[in-house]
Amino acid sequence: MGRGKFKGKPTGHRHFSTPEELLAGTSARPRTFKKEVAEVEEEEEEESEEEVEEESEKRKGTQGLIEIENPNLAKQKNVKARDVDVGKTTELSRREREEIEKQKAHERYMKLQEQGKTEQARKDLERLALIRQQRTEAAKKREEEKAVREQKKVEARK
Repeated sequence: MGRGKFKGKPTGHRHFSTPEELLAGTSARPRTFKKEVAEVEEEEEEESEEEVEEESEKRKGTQGLIEIENPNLAKQKNVKARDVDVGKTTELSRREREEIEKQKAHERYMKLQEQGKTEQARKDLERLALIRQQRTEAAKKREEEKAVREQKKVEARK
């Protein structure tokens, strides 16, 4: 019999038992699986009790001498909210520290600059003094030229 265009998965088709089959006990799947699992669990419990007694008495090789867990296994550090130390300051990274130092140095430099104590500030002040002097000289020269023009106008009218 043909399956059509698409084939089913190779795992097979699911078969669901009807409630009547379950009650009659004639379902496709046997019900003995749970019983087998229960028996295996009981046997394991008995064996584990015996093993616990033996383990406390005798250990293999160097297990009795060395009690170290796997050092390569990274343990998770879970910190609860009540255990957190609020007063403790966290360490800054190198980049953050350098950034803060850079800002403080810049602030110090700008403060000295305002006071005129840095070399650059001195040069700026000298330049400003020179420019002021040139402007005052230029202003005097303009006024003198203006005064000379006015005198010429007055003389020309006479």
